[in-house]
Amino acid sequence: MSLNIKPMNEWGLNIQGTRLLISGPCSAESAEQVEQTLDGLADSPVDVYRAGIWKPRTRPNSFEGVGSEGLKWLKDAAKKQNKPVTVEVANVKHVYEALKAGIDMLWIGARTTTNPFAVQEIADALKGVDIPVLVKNPINPDLSLWIGALERINQAGISKIGAIHRGFSSYTPTKYRNHPRWEIPIELRRLYPQLPIICDPSHICGVRDLIPAVSQKALDLGFDGLMIESHINPDVALSDAKQQLTPFNFREMTSQLIKRKPLGDNPQFIDILENLRHSIDDLDHELVNILGKRMGLVRAIGEYKKQNNVAILQAARWNEIVLERLEQAAPMGMSEDFMLTVLQAIHKESIRNQAVVMNSPSQEVPK
Repeated sequence: MSLNIKPMNEWGLNIQGTRLLISGPCSAESAEQVEQTLDGLADSPVDVYRAGIWKPRTRPNSFEGVGSEGLKWLKDAAKKQNKPVTVEVANVKHVYEALKAGIDMLWIGARTTTNPFAVQEIADALKGVDIPVLVKNPINPDLSLWIGALERINQAGISKIGAIHRGFSSYTPTKYRNHPRWEIPIELRRLYPQLPIICDPSHICGVRDLIPAVSQKALDLGFDGLMIESHINPDVALSDAKQQLTPFNFREMTSQLIKRKPLGDNPQFIDILENLRHSIDDLDHELVNILGKRMGLVRAIGEYKKQNNVAILQAARWNEIVLERLEQAAPMGMSEDFMLTVLQAIHKESIRNQAVVMNSPSQEVPK
């Protein structure tokens, strides 16, 4: 399904540069804390100020936000700088309270995105409202669920719509709080090239030391902006203390980020780039042909195994292939993770081909 999307420069947010930059505290804790944080950010290139008003916590008895009174704190503090503000909404009541307070932009959090019923109720509450809405990815790496939430909001008449990439939960140990899984927002960009995608390094990282590198990678990948949490005194923050930057550190970090252009406009650059791309295309075509020939051999092996009643998986052979190919790839600058992913994908397709052959009633090798 196509999305009706307005470009960010038509959202009425007076974006200063080519990227949307959002910052502010994870949670509004007091009027003074919000005001001091935003005052500290005044010299930074922030386009929109944020603060968590209602906090969906994993366990009860945690700080769950100050509620609606924090909306006025945020609006008043931002009004001093004539800047728009944004908050997260998780239900219809939040939407009504935010709109009544004059909030300029809304976002839907990862926990809410996982629930189509909740997203639909929010979408219904937004019908007839002209306001930008950003949708965070769901907690689990489910692209269809993310797209479904965007579609629901868009079908409510919201054309000022964008996505926020905040990473995904993982059961395996990782240095990130939420694994970035960059391939998922990249696929979202492929499917919807006009959809603005903002990166939330704070929630990906979980600790402030990792934020600069993740922020730079998002810009290198052509993301349309960043949402980064900041706090006047992060160490005493009531929520997510480890992932918030001071206004000073935020200003220092953003000043060092390299802003990448979407594409160069130098004719010589474009010409050289196109020649290199043509070379890659030639190699890709050759690679597909080689993989096709490989699968032909796989099917022949499958037929031979069928005739001799031999199992598909031969663990010793598979282990031999993995170790040998990883050793071959290392000097070529290919990481072990990448090569293992490629090998596993080829092996999975090989097993599928052999299973078709071995369970086919005929002796013909499937095409």
